[in-house]
Amino acid sequence: MSDLQRRDGRLGVGIIGAGRVGPVIGAALAGAGHAVVGITSGSDDERASAVLPDVPVLDALDVVRRSELVVIAVPHEQLPGLVAGIAEIGGWQLGQLVLHTDPAYGIEVLRPAAERGAIPLAVHPAITFTGTTIDLRQLQAGYAAVTAPPAVLPIAQALAVEVGCEPVVVAEADRAAYADAIEAVTAFSRSIIGQSTAQLREIGVENPGGYLSALVQSTVERALREASTPPPLI
Repeated sequence: MSDLQRRDGRLGVGIIGAGRVGPVIGAALAGAGHAVVGITSGSDDERASAVLPDVPVLDALDVVRRSELVVIAVPHEQLPGLVAGIAEIGGWQLGQLVLHTDPAYGIEVLRPAAERGAIPLAVHPAITFTGTTIDLRQLQAGYAAVTAPPAVLPIAQALAVEVGCEPVVVAEADRAAYADAIEAVTAFSRSIIGQSTAQLREIGVENPGGYLSALVQSTVERALREASTPPPLI
């Protein structure tokens, strides 16, 4: 990377995880001017290539070796072993930014990388990803939970802004509670909508999802307004 690119803050970004989240984060960062230098193969390579066309598909170690910023977007249970495994073979680099998107983990899970000189960052965009470019618009309206060492917290916040989100700092000790809140609202919403649409379908209502759409959206918007701080005037 040239000195000019470094002064401008542009980074070579590698993506580990080609599910619904990683390619979208890569596309958002590319839209902010960063260069996506590689992505690993994942659960839906065709969908990933639609979001990140012409990006080389590499193994995880090659992604790490080519990148100034490594974005890890893998299933929760895979994250600790992946980070530790790359550390064991000497993959992490001094000064490299390593960012994961898991809601439940803070930066402690990245300790094996940090012990080898990498800079640990945890940034969770609070949206439900589809794995398509539609998510880029959702990110623009969303928030992201950010956890990082104090000295580099501004870097994590800046990256959250660059993907389109408003950053909200969540302490390391609060990540589990944060993840519980995210899981509760996501699972509960799906469960209640599924139950309600099934009941409507049973009584002969065609397109129950469409029937409930305006009701659900207006109800949720009202509940969110009532929960906002400070409360709205109307």
